Amino acid sequence: MEAYAEAPAEPYDEAETSLVVVTGLSGGGRSTVARALENVGYYVVDNLPQALMLDMAELASKAGGAARRTAMVLDVRSRAFSTDLAGAIRELKERAFSPRVVFVDADDEVLIRRFESVRRSHPLQGDGRLADGIAVERDLLEEARDQADVIIDTSHLNVNQLRRRIEELFGEEDARRLRVTVLSFGFKYGLPPDADFVLDARFLPNPFWVPDLREQTGRDEPVSEYVLGQEGAEAFVSAYADLVNATTAGFEREGKRYLTVAVGCTGGKHRSVAITEELASRLRRSGLAANAQHRDLGRE
Repeated sequence: MEAYAEAPAEPYDEAETSLVVVTGLSGGGRSTVARALENVGYYVVDNLPQALMLDMAELASKAGGAARRTAMVLDVRSRAFSTDLAGAIRELKERAFSPRVVFVDADDEVLIRRFESVRRSHPLQGDGRLADGIAVERDLLEEARDQADVIIDTSHLNVNQLRRRIEELFGEEDARRLRVTVLSFGFKYGLPPDADFVLDARFLPNPFWVPDLREQTGRDEPVSEYVLGQEGAEAFVSAYADLVNATTAGFEREGKRYLTVAVGCTGGKHRSVAITEELASRLRRSGLAANAQHRDLGRE
């Protein structure tokens, strides 16, 4: 009988393993994020106890192949095994893994409406109200939120918008490159909580008061020409394009992979949209991976 020698196990390299840790508030959109990551080629492990994160990371690294791109989704149910999510993330980093932590969040009012729409209780509310469960969960996840590389506020995102955001962030093979999202918003709807830079375009005349432009948006050429043709608009866009370009190398050296530049006007329909489109276009021309998104467009 012919004997076969067992092939030696291949050494594994933590640095070659792309790990994503997804966590955040219940009702925030973790399931949508998980499906989007699967769409771009990640092996997704849902509801993983955080005590097993290091074991899963090592297993993925040893397995190689498709498992080298692994996402671990954690929620409050994993508290049955351990409550130290932030410590588990630190342990991964100490072992030379470089997990990218995605935290999904939403306003309390939005979370309450989502739970009520599906007639579910919050997993931590016990005999109290939905708001009580959300408050407890926020406290438990505060340190993990502070460690996040990407914080996505899903309050004003539908399922397709959230999916596109994840695919834009994780769909390319070269995850070392800084990705810039230029996001328009309306100040009357609140500041985007995930913004790294906030730009205020309200110093420009508002097309809302021009009858022929009122019903159009900053994506329409007449509005764009009106906004960008105003005194100070060119200098404004150029200055912030130079600022972003001047800081990207430093952000990359510090390990930051995602930058959000938020551009606001009153309602997020005219000025901020036109400026956002122009700024994202200029950043792309300078060689950055930049995309334009419009949080509040269509809300009026």
